[in-house]
Amino acid sequence: MQQATALPISRRDLLIASAATGAATATLPADAQTTAAPQPPGVVFPIPMAKVAFIVNSQPRELEVDTRTTLLDALREHLQLTGTKKGCDHGQCGACTVMVDGRRINACLTLAVMHEGAQVTTVEGLGTPRNLHPLQAAFVKHDGYQCGYCTPGQICSAVGVLDEIRRGIPSHVSADLTARPLLSADELRERMSGNICRCGAYSNIVDAITEVAGMAGGKA
Repeated sequence: MQQATALPISRRDLLIASAATGAATATLPADAQTTAAPQPPGVVFPIPMAKVAFIVNSQPRELEVDTRTTLLDALREHLQLTGTKKGCDHGQCGACTVMVDGRRINACLTLAVMHEGAQVTTVEGLGTPRNLHPLQAAFVKHDGYQCGYCTPGQICSAVGVLDEIRRGIPSHVSADLTARPLLSADELRERMSGNICRCGAYSNIVDAITEVAGMAGGKA
């Protein structure tokens, strides 16, 4: 049986040599490291475009957008409604919350072309500086914001929360799923849990929503 021949260098020296080779390769120009696959001459891949018409803040709007455009980008980049904020862009922070056909959604998680004919309401459509929506006024009164970045989404979400409670839709903390939900701090915190405030103004936000909910039987 033939015996294995011992390596002329130690394992430590081999690792050092490998690391040096990798470092040298990393310093080469990008075009020297990899060779791009040749593209067929004259081939152009068109951007998929589509028209979408919907009602935004009570006004008919029609856009022609890349079919991959989110509702958030359509509102901000095409309609210049920058009140709706782009936070995480992954549906985790709630800064982009808007109302679509009466329901609150994360605008970053849905495509604009999916909402043909829909009624879309952003924070700009709730009130004006001279005629604030009750929730907007309550957020100011109770200091329900600090940096203000999450506030448009918080307010739009709160509008949806009060409507859900008014319609008797239960939440994960509702003790009796068949009974009308109670207007409690636990209910509000659970229903607003998808909206993150990095400044930590949660207690003030609950106070603002509670005050508006107490007006005219909770109608917002």
